[in-house]
Amino acid sequence: MRNFVNEFKRKNKILIQNFSSLTILQISQYVFPLITFPYLVRVLGPDGYGLVAFATAFVAYFTIITDYGFSLSATRDISINRNNSKRVSEIFNSVFSVKLILLVLSVIIIIPIVFVFDKFYSNADVYLVASLSILGTTLFPVWFFQGIEKMKFITVISVSVKILWVILVFVLVRSKDDVIVLVALNAGSHILTGVISLLLIKLKFGIVFSFPKSIKIKEQFIEGWHYFLSSASISLYTTSTIFILGLFAGDAIVGFYSAADKIRYAVQNISSAAGTTIFPHLSKEFRRSKVAAFAFLDKYYKIVGGFMLAVSILLFIFAKEIILLVLGVNYLSSVLVLKIISFLPLIIFFSNVAGVQTMLNLGYKKEFAKFILIAGVFSIVVSLILVPIYFEIGTAITVVLTEIIVTTQMILFLRKKKINVLTFDR
Repeated sequence: MRNFVNEFKRKNKILIQNFSSLTILQISQYVFPLITFPYLVRVLGPDGYGLVAFATAFVAYFTIITDYGFSLSATRDISINRNNSKRVSEIFNSVFSVKLILLVLSVIIIIPIVFVFDKFYSNADVYLVASLSILGTTLFPVWFFQGIEKMKFITVISVSVKILWVILVFVLVRSKDDVIVLVALNAGSHILTGVISLLLIKLKFGIVFSFPKSIKIKEQFIEGWHYFLSSASISLYTTSTIFILGLFAGDAIVGFYSAADKIRYAVQNISSAAGTTIFPHLSKEFRRSKVAAFAFLDKYYKIVGGFMLAVSILLFIFAKEIILLVLGVNYLSSVLVLKIISFLPLIIFFSNVAGVQTMLNLGYKKEFAKFILIAGVFSIVVSLILVPIYFEIGTAITVVLTEIIVTTQMILFLRKKKINVLTFDR
């Protein structure tokens, strides 16, 4: 066993480094908010914290638009062409230009929504300031660093900014009237991270910023379409669940669900970090040798899958203790929610292995997008039935059922292609 571990470390040094960096990065994105959560929920009150959660869900739609699936398509393109600096620069500029165009489009959509609908206009300042975070995520080229497999850079930047964010939250957010301060800090942290990252790309990697030819922009729109459709469809049963819950329930109910879901996300992102890390590596492996790629996936599935199974079981058994420890006695209503969604980390891991790592790398983009879209529509329909009656419990049940449908569709599709995801036999 020791020889196997040493051999794996030797052959996969870059993967291990990137996994470690990405794990720290993704954990920080949920651990730091969890550090401030017990404080914020008391200072802002249920209504104030619920408003922030609802505004975040609203803004997330436009983050998906500006991302346009580039976290997968651009990562894959840069990974494949990483040894061609001219091509990498061309991809970067064309992708970045598309993101800026989509940012402008998002602003054009957001402004009338905020000022026309009473739900948003009553807190227009909160929604407009929260929307500034879209600029930050647009400027933050995670896809570039993932593609060149240099995740340590953005990890250092992101974690440093998050530490500053935590300090400022405790210093500046002092009462329920400081909701606008919190959303400003959230947006500011995204913008600062993006600006520093772009400076690093220019100074460290020599990328020359320029506006590409229209044909290159068109190519990126076409290349990213199916990935974007998948991402947008995924939002139907991730972002939309909280958004729909907020339309039918009070902000406090949104807080109960969001709190439990934050814990689930923190656990799930262990495997998400691993999946994001190996995706560019597998893109190269599938082009080089499908046999080697499937052999790698088999080991990955057994090691990480076994770990996620154990974690999900523990999350279910100790849901109450975890809620009391992390959130406090005022969030006992979150216990049942956490129990219901406790196995999502395992289910979503299977979905990632079958869909992102296997289907996308084998070129089944259309089928992947179709399965996600079907699940997204299912989620909306079931949410509109269950959420008005069962509120946060209905939301939790909807999310679990939707993820099961997504994963099952992908596994059955691959079996028809003579690929057994459980063993990776062909």
